[in-house]
Amino acid sequence: MIVKYLALVFFIISTANAAVTDKQFSADAIISIPGKAQTSSRIYVGKNVIRTEIQTQNGLIVDIVYPLEGKLIKLNPRLKQYFEIPIEKYKNDLQINENPCYRLKNTTCTKLKEENINGLITQKWKIVALEKGKSIKTLHWIDIQRQLAIKEIFSDGSRVDMILKKNEIINNRKVEKWVRTLSRSDGLVINSFQWYDPQLKMAIREELPGGYVRELMNIKIGVQENILFEIPKNYSAFEADLYPNKS
Repeated sequence: MIVKYLALVFFIISTANAAVTDKQFSADAIISIPGKAQTSSRIYVGKNVIRTEIQTQNGLIVDIVYPLEGKLIKLNPRLKQYFEIPIEKYKNDLQINENPCYRLKNTTCTKLKEENINGLITQKWKIVALEKGKSIKTLHWIDIQRQLAIKEIFSDGSRVDMILKKNEIINNRKVEKWVRTLSRSDGLVINSFQWYDPQLKMAIREELPGGYVRELMNIKIGVQENILFEIPKNYSAFEADLYPNKS
């Protein structure tokens, strides 16, 4: 379940297709954008909880997220203060597998049948969304093992295909390199790349068009200390009038 939150804070991938990791680990999350300074944050993944640390112009800021409980706790170590923000709760994986549309409004998902695509067993889904009074239908083939969208067909005639190219070692991790090809209806073809870590059951590197790169480095697997995910006893609650834009 925690990978779904990682997908939101780090990778731009569908939470419905993100896999679940039962591994606890720590890592550096790096984002590189051409022409801009590289950004880095430290993450700690526990059991259904994740802590992120990032240096800002105002000092270190810490986020602790409990996806299943629907809460985000922000810590300010410099001021020794905290505040809690409610967020959308994530359902368990059985519910997601039964209905990947559970977080989408005005949308229905219909499970069709299993199909073999390039040697991978996939579950085919029909998704119908209501937009401006019109129904928009898309088809998605989800790899049952990895929960990756291997094939997608959209109502405008465009499609996405994911192809497993080869096994590699990056950042001292054994991973699978995947090529994601978007073929638009106007003939434009756009490729991006993902490196999927079978042990963590998630992508640890992604390269997008234009040289935009996101990756997890210095990954260390192991049980994380509970104290990382707790509010220090000497912290006090933020004063609302001092932080009017905290949400």
